Amino acid sequence: MRHVYLDHQAATPLLPEAFEAMKPFFTEWFGNPSSLHEHGLRVREALKRSREQMAALIHAGSPDEIFFTSDGTESANLAIKGVAYANERRGKHLVVCATEHPSVINSVEFLEKQGWTCTRVGVDAEGRLRLHELKEAITPQTVLVAVHHVNHDIGTIQPVAEVGRICSDKGVPLYVDCEASAGWLPIDVEAWGAALVSFSPHRFYGPKGVGVLYRNKKARLVSIIHGGVQEGGRRAGTENVPAIVGAGVAAEVARMDLDARIAHTRELQARLWDGLEKHVGFIKLNGPRPGPDRISTNLNISTEFIEGEGQLLLCDLNGIAVASGSSCVSKSLKISHVLAAIGLDHALAQGNIIMTLGRDTSVEDVDYVVQTFVRIVEKLRGMSPMWDEFQRGIIDSVIRPTGRGKSFSQHAADVSGKPAH
Repeated sequence: MRHVYLDHQAATPLLPEAFEAMKPFFTEWFGNPSSLHEHGLRVREALKRSREQMAALIHAGSPDEIFFTSDGTESANLAIKGVAYANERRGKHLVVCATEHPSVINSVEFLEKQGWTCTRVGVDAEGRLRLHELKEAITPQTVLVAVHHVNHDIGTIQPVAEVGRICSDKGVPLYVDCEASAGWLPIDVEAWGAALVSFSPHRFYGPKGVGVLYRNKKARLVSIIHGGVQEGGRRAGTENVPAIVGAGVAAEVARMDLDARIAHTRELQARLWDGLEKHVGFIKLNGPRPGPDRISTNLNISTEFIEGEGQLLLCDLNGIAVASGSSCVSKSLKISHVLAAIGLDHALAQGNIIMTLGRDTSVEDVDYVVQTFVRIVEKLRGMSPMWDEFQRGIIDSVIRPTGRGKSFSQHAADVSGKPAH
């Protein structure tokens, strides 16, 4: 059985050269970077080199604008809460895209409980931010606009440069979540006019346990973790030196290999979607089609009449690692807020999985996935009451309606007596 890893957005294997660079900082160069002796100095120099590598990856003006945290979630929390607290005398209003990552959404909800207000800007059917709504949402009390570069669920690339111009005209700082794009797409924080940008190196072949936050020197930011004066007083706590060193190497390799990575994954993405679309009936791609509006690593698909968890489990049993776009919470299926925001039918949202490609994914891997997924869908539909009811004309397809029956959502509402989703 072939083993194919298609969950690169969750984690990537560590680059061998990054691993080698990390090793001495576990056993030989183990000093604390805050120490004043030679051991501390050697480690501080290593952190300085990593800041330079991170700054080069995102075209930051200075390595001093790079701060290290424990991961992308902490970086998002620091960006949102740190800016909000630093500017609360000016106002207590935030603007975010409705399809942000949970680390952003939950940080905002935390602030809302403390008296801040937030406007969530909608997206179109392919997940693109509605720029006219963004302009209207910003008020004199707005202290931060938060958007993502690439959507973590459906791969949509947002018009960040245009958002940056709007924020500049309004005099409001812009925070960009680059979790899904760093190491896979060009990032230019100065061209965007971004005040803050965050990302995690473990998504582009660096180690886990380190996050990055870029902060323009003009952006006001207060710490949310209190203790020592590490990271310029913005993030207390001893730095994870081995992980930071490995992350710097991964950033340098990503910068040099970026064009090749994009070309490779773009070809495989098109091949994978073409194969699935051709050989699997009643399947839908969520987000833009492969091309300039979608990151080259991501395919988010809904397969009608079967659920995502079943697809994920059978994929795993056949050696294919994917992510499911839905989760079972309190015995009821809770769909992704991203899929809800783009207006995807509830039944299709439940049949959702995410496949993400990497630099080591091969043509043979993609062909195996297509061949295997066809069999998985056939097996699951053979056990599916929804597929049986579709075959008998009781319910109809959302993807390709036949006119023979009701939609699954309407049928379920009729049976339960509750309104359709």
